[in-house]
Amino acid sequence: MSQLRFEVADVAGVRFRVSPVWETVSSLWALQSPVRHAVHLPWIDRARRVMRRPEVAARVRPLVELTRPRCWLPDFLTPPPSRPDVELAEQLDEIAATPPHVVVRDLLATTAQRPLGPYARTLRDDPRALLPELVTALRVWYDEAIAPDWPRIRALLDADIAHRAGLLAESGAGQLLDQLHPTLHWAGDRVVSDDPWRLDFDLGGRGLALNPGIFTDRRVLWNLLEDSPPGGTYPVRAVATLWEAVPSLPGDPLARVVGPSRAALLHLLDTPATTTDLARRTGMSCANVSQHLAALHAAGLVTRVRQGRHVRYRGTEAANVLLRASRGA
Repeated sequence: MSQLRFEVADVAGVRFRVSPVWETVSSLWALQSPVRHAVHLPWIDRARRVMRRPEVAARVRPLVELTRPRCWLPDFLTPPPSRPDVELAEQLDEIAATPPHVVVRDLLATTAQRPLGPYARTLRDDPRALLPELVTALRVWYDEAIAPDWPRIRALLDADIAHRAGLLAESGAGQLLDQLHPTLHWAGDRVVSDDPWRLDFDLGGRGLALNPGIFTDRRVLWNLLEDSPPGGTYPVRAVATLWEAVPSLPGDPLARVVGPSRAALLHLLDTPATTTDLARRTGMSCANVSQHLAALHAAGLVTRVRQGRHVRYRGTEAANVLLRASRGA
């Protein structure tokens, strides 16, 4: 069992973020344990083909060696996102700037379960020289294995955060944390986590950065050290929908009214999505998706909200009425 002790400022400082670097790092767990992560088999099949390319395998090797199954990750490798719309490049810059003594400290903190592997030992011995190689490995793996699917991954992560924001507004931070995952409960001034790690942290007014994780499957995972920026990753909601194909609805009555392309978009917009994500999921061009969304928005069937650099669309209650009617027809 672990616990995180809160002050008043920490409750006010609970925040949700998307972490591109976390998804990049944790994806290797799925690649290494496909049975445990069977929900991701469509992605795993593609990622295996990528990893079989010698030039990719050689450059990603440092990251693979630091993400061994059933081993803790060093905190510096997965920094909590500093802002809501953080980009991978910003997180990589933060990792690259990690002071050598912090690299050594964080590596040594992971040895309670298993000793350091060969690459981790060389990184511990000369972090200044080896850290750039690790940052390159992160960038290459993201570009090759994560970036092609990032729009749909990002859409699911954002939908989860939108759900949490609604809970926070309705019920407050205590109830939000109590309902974040079945392994957590809120005990008045602390979060108690049903896990095997026995961590005991005083957040000390620093707040807590939380991010949903696509490849995080069973528990909430915390930073190991109290001196690290407080952060945790919890399993995202509705992960089983991530790799679903576009709904195939032959004879869909709604398609006869609004057209098959707009009907397909409405079926996908039960969670927020960007134009790029919808284009990937439907096979339409971004330009065509934009035209259809503009028409649906003008008809009051979708809403659009800007979040940082992205505009996210979602079906309205009027769209939901149409969808329910078509399904019952």
